[in-house]
Amino acid sequence: MAFTGKYEVESEDNYDAFVKCIGIPSDVIEKGRKFKVVTDVTQNGNDFIWTQTYPTGQSMTNKFTIGKEADMETMGGKKFKATVNMEGGKVVVDFPNYHHTAEIAGGKLVEISTAGGVTYKRVSKRLA
Repeated sequence: MAFTGKYEVESEDNYDAFVKCIGIPSDVIEKGRKFKVVTDVTQNGNDFIWTQTYPTGQSMTNKFTIGKEADMETMGGKKFKATVNMEGGKVVVDFPNYHHTAEIAGGKLVEISTAGGVTYKRVSKRLA
């Protein structure tokens, strides 16, 4: 499927402003700025397993089915329920304090998160 693959962060725009906006503590912001997050996506039809692994060895996994409510977790570790949708080939979800989209463009995973007028863009290159 289109999203299936392993990706590593290649570039980020507005990281500091975005994570401050969503309330991530400054010590965590400092550590995270240098991280090369690896995202592993498995897509089987409308079912997804989306795992982000950090250089510290910590990981976060969200399992969801497009159009159905699922238990999710934010990058700050907050657990919540949300319905993930597919709009024009983009995975779209509203986290508690930000809106997130993800798409494959030019073979890369492009994620855009928006909160309080701040837009964060993360582009990850395909590893596998």
